[in-house]
Amino acid sequence: MRHTKLALLAFGCGLLLGLVVIAAEIKSLERVASALMALGIAGIPVGMVADWRRAIKASAAHPKRGTKSVARRPSHARRPRKSALPKR
Repeated sequence: MRHTKLALLAFGCGLLLGLVVIAAEIKSLERVASALMALGIAGIPVGMVADWRRAIKASAAHPKRGTKSVARRPSHARRPRKSALPKR
């Protein structure tokens, strides 16, 4: 989800910049805000594909195991039992 988040962040920054440009009437930044929003929208599907491929490679690198075996302690590592309290 790293690449998709970056694309959404780029779109959000362009949207915020566009709001500032409209509110402050800054003509020189209109195209920059528009380009940033367009880049973000175009980057979302590209980011989704990149994240999907990354997830497929990660799952292929770690194959699932069959049944889990119970870990046993060696016989010399047993904890001594507590002795019972003396009776009164």
